[in-house]
Amino acid sequence: MALETIEDQPRVVELLRRALAADRVAHAYAFIGPAGSGRTTTALAFAQALCGMARSGSHPDIHLIAPTPPESNPKGPKAIRIGAIRELERQASLRPALAQHKVFILDDADRMTGEAPQAFLKTLEEPPARTVLILVLERPRAVPATVLSRCQIVRFAPRRDQRATTERDEALDILADVRAKGVEALFRRAGTFDRDRERAERVVDAYWWLCRDLVLAKCGAAHLTGDADASVREAEGWSWDDLWRGLQTCREAREALAVNVTPRLTLEVLLSRLALRVN
Repeated sequence: MALETIEDQPRVVELLRRALAADRVAHAYAFIGPAGSGRTTTALAFAQALCGMARSGSHPDIHLIAPTPPESNPKGPKAIRIGAIRELERQASLRPALAQHKVFILDDADRMTGEAPQAFLKTLEEPPARTVLILVLERPRAVPATVLSRCQIVRFAPRRDQRATTERDEALDILADVRAKGVEALFRRAGTFDRDRERAERVVDAYWWLCRDLVLAKCGAAHLTGDADASVREAEGWSWDDLWRGLQTCREAREALAVNVTPRLTLEVLLSRLALRVN
C-alpha cells in the first residue's frame, strides 16, 4: 500500500506528500470524512510512508487502535475506552523499534468514551518525540474541541462509486421538482427518505459532488466534471456564495445523518437551502 495508490483523494494525498518531502509532518492529524471515503486506508498508507518498511501491511512501529466491546460483555457496544488510551501512552513512551517514527491510528476516534478523550488530550499536549497520532473520524462534534484543536485537520471528500450517476440524476430530479413546485414538493420528496438512511447519505453525497462540479465550472474547469455542458448550464444559476453555502450545507447534512438526525429532517433542511435558497 502506498499513497500513490489512493486515487479518490488527490488533494489529501498531495498535502501528505508535501509534508513528507519537506520533513514537516505534524505530530497529530484528524482525518475527517464520511465512511467509505478512504480515511483509514490513507492513514495506513501515510504511516507506511513514514516508517518506510511496511509494504507488507504490518510494522512494529505502526499501531491501529479500534473500538472494541467491553471485556465484561463481548456483545456490548464497541468503543475506544480509557484502557486503550493508557496502552497507547505506554507504547508511545517507548523508542521506535525499527523506524524513525511511531504512528498511532485511532480508527473511529469519535467513539472514544468516558475518560478516554481527556486522557488522549494529555498525550496530544505533550506528544513523545517522533510520535505521530492520526485520528480517523466521521463526526467531529463527537470529539472535544480541545482535542481537534491540537490536530491538523484533513478533510476527505465523499467517494464516487458506480452508483454515482444514478444518484446524481435522482438529486437533480429532486432539485428541479422542488424548484418548480416549492414547499409542497420539498416535504413530499424529503418524506421518501424517512426510513432509508443509506439512500439519504448517497443523495447528500451526490449534492456535494454537484456543488463541487459547479465550482469547477465557474472556475473554467468544467472539463474535469462528469458532464461539462450540463455543469456550465447549471452553474449559471448559482452565485459563489450559493455554492460555498451549498458545500457547507452538504457537510452539515452528512454530519447530521452520522449522529442519527432523521433522514427526512436532514433532507428537508438540505433542500430548503439548495433548491429554495433559504438561509
